[in-house]
Amino acid sequence: MTTAISVEEYLSTSYQDGDREYLDGQIVERTMGEYRHARLQLVIGAWFFNHYSQFWAVVECRVRITRSRYRIPDVCLGLGAPPESGPIIDPPFLAIEVVSPDDRVGDMQERIDDYLRAGVKYIWVVNPMSRRAHIYTADGIREVKDGVLRTEDPNIELPLSELFK
Repeated sequence: MTTAISVEEYLSTSYQDGDREYLDGQIVERTMGEYRHARLQLVIGAWFFNHYSQFWAVVECRVRITRSRYRIPDVCLGLGAPPESGPIIDPPFLAIEVVSPDDRVGDMQERIDDYLRAGVKYIWVVNPMSRRAHIYTADGIREVKDGVLRTEDPNIELPLSELFK
């Protein structure tokens, strides 16, 4: 049996073995990435740092979906002033999920739905095993067929070839 905890307790707790998400009173353990997953997070974060320094980007930071739900995207990018501290309250412009071997399709879809519901404009899902990627927006989903992850307004591009060098 799982015990519900308050959002205040969640936000004031640090976990020794990796952060947890908070979903309607329940603490949910995230699937732990392995080398390919962690390396891809690093490469994506570095790409943003080196090519889009006018925006802020972070890895594995708590993002408020609703007052009772917090997710932790692998990487996210925001426009405007970055948060001073604590979790990200306003939705980032872009959330990126790197697929781990233990991720389940239903769990990933719930995560994507949460981001869209919170107002995230773009969600990129990158699979390091298949070397494929998908872009989700409120208008739908599309597979990246031309080899470049993109957003519009602002225009942000990340070639898949840079991720899988």
